[in-house]
Parts: sequence; C-alpha cells; structure tokens
Amino acid sequence: MDALKLYDRVCAECSVLTTKAYSTSFSLGIRFLGKPLREPIYSIYGYVRFADEIVDTFHHTDKAVLFDRFKKDTDLALKEGISLNPILHAFQKVYNKYSLDKEHVNLFLQSMEWDLNRADYDRKHFEQYIVGSAEVVGLMCLKVFVGGNQTEYDRLRPFAERLGAAFQKINFLRDLKADYEEMGRSYFPNLDMSQFDEQTKQLIEDEIEADFQEAYKGIIQLPRSCRLGVYIAYIYYLRLFQKIRSLPSERIMEERIRIPNTRKATLFVGSYLRHSFNML
Repeated sequence: MDALKLYDRVCAECSVLTTKAYSTSFSLGIRFLGKPLREPIYSIYGYVRFADEIVDTFHHTDKAVLFDRFKKDTDLALKEGISLNPILHAFQKVYNKYSLDKEHVNLFLQSMEWDLNRADYDRKHFEQYIVGSAEVVGLMCLKVFVGGNQTEYDRLRPFAERLGAAFQKINFLRDLKADYEEMGRSYFPNLDMSQFDEQTKQLIEDEIEADFQEAYKGIIQLPRSCRLGVYIAYIYYLRLFQKIRSLPSERIMEERIRIPNTRKATLFVGSYLRHSFNML
C-alpha cells in the first residue's frame, strides 16, 4: 500500500469510528449494505455528524467561528481533493467519486448554521430546514447507492427525500424536550411548547406517516446491494415512531423515547429474513 492510499484508509477509518461512536443504529444498518457501499456511506455520515456536533456540543467555544472555519475547509477539500482533516478528506473522496451535488452540501451547511441562532420555525423555514438537514443527506447516499447513475437517481429521488424527511421529523419528536430545554429550539412550525397536546401530536404524526408510506415505495425499488441496509433503518425508525405514537403527549415532554438494544436486534433479524425471502 503506497503512502497516499494509507492516508485515504486512515481517513476512512476515522469516519467508521465516528459513525459507530455516535449511532449504533446507523452503523448496524450500514453493515447490511453491500461491502463496496459501506465506506462511502460511513464517510457521508462522519461529515454530517461533525457539522452537527459543532452546533450542538461545543458550547465552551465560539461555535460560529468554528462553523465558519468548517465551511471554508469543506470548500477547500471539495475543490482541492485533499484535506488534513480526516473526516473532510474521506467526504471529499466520496463527493468527487460520485459527483455529488455542491448545492446539496450548501443546503446542508445552511440548515446546520441555522441551529446557531434560530430558535423556532414557521412552515416555510421548517420545510427548508428539513431539506437541508435530512433530505439532501439522503440524496447524497442515494447517489452512492445507484453508483452515480443519474437516470436511476432521478427516478428514486422523491422517495429518498420523503424517507429523509420522515427520519428527521421523528428525531424532532423524540428530542422535543431536550431541544427545547437544553438548546432553546422548537423545530415544528408555530408550535407553542406550553400547549403541546394530543391534537398537536396527532397532526405531526399524520405528516410523518404520509412520509413513511411514500418512502417505502422507493425502498422496494432500490438496488439489492443497498435495499436491506436502508430497509433496516426504515424499520428501526418506524418502530420508534410507533412507540412514540402509542404514548400520550405529556410523556413525550418528559423523556427521550428509545428502542432497547434487545428490541433493535430483533428488528434487524426480522428485517434480514423478510429481505432474504423477498417479503418486503
């Protein structure tokens, strides 16, 4: 292995380590992707995870300065094809190999930057935030899944967008208490947190259910090399959604709802069997 390939390998492993450290669910889902797809998806997740950490975690420093530096470093990495930041280097490899859309990267960074200052959202900005924080990330992954095939990408794009939207809205609902009390944020449009009741919860859930139903139509059309991994992520979020849906609104404001690891394992095994026997 020559020196440059060794550096590429070290950077890719940093993205793998980041994914496994921050998300057991996604890292397990990635393991069910075809082997050639795993490294690029780890690299995409590592990139978006680091951006998210800047705005959510580094409260002891000037986050705006850090984020501005991260944006500039991103632009340089994508343009020059190299970075001394291992996460950025791994991401630029994927970006350039699969011809990812720079506008998607810009939209993602815009949504993350909003988290520095924006406390609440109207419908227009909520939808824009969902596009940047979730839908475009799903589209980056889709470009990898179809091997850069633009025709297949265009065909499957609407479904990938709806899946990303569903995942993000569930994250918002699950983290409603923490986002509001710890971060001072309220993502759902025009939501008065002091009046989060069953009717409000139902309206949000109806929107998520519609996203899920549309997204599933695309999952079953994905290439077999990625279908199982995406389906496992879909099933995990679907079960999390069903658990949230079964609980009263006041419970959502009291705790972060989770799926136990033992239950996750059962979901993964069931998903694998349904996929293996063409029962999706």
